Amino acid sequence: MDDSDRAWRRSSYSNQEGGNCVEVAADLHAETIVPVRDSKMPQGPALRFEAASWAAFIGELKG
Repeated sequence: MDDSDRAWRRSSYSNQEGGNCVEVAADLHAETIVPVRDSKMPQGPALRFEAASWAAFIGELKG
C-alpha cells in the first residue's frame, strides 16, 4: 500500500531536533486501518493497525 500521498502528523511530544518519534496518517476519519511510521525514516515502511486497536492503545497512553 502506498502512503506517500497521505498527510502525516507527528506526536506533540516530538522535539525540533527530530528525536525518537512516530507519525500517524492524519486523514483517518473513516478508515479502518491506521498507518504509523518512523518520523526519522518517512520513506520506510509503515506499520498498520486496526483502528479499534490503535484507539485502545492511545486510550491507554492517555490514561
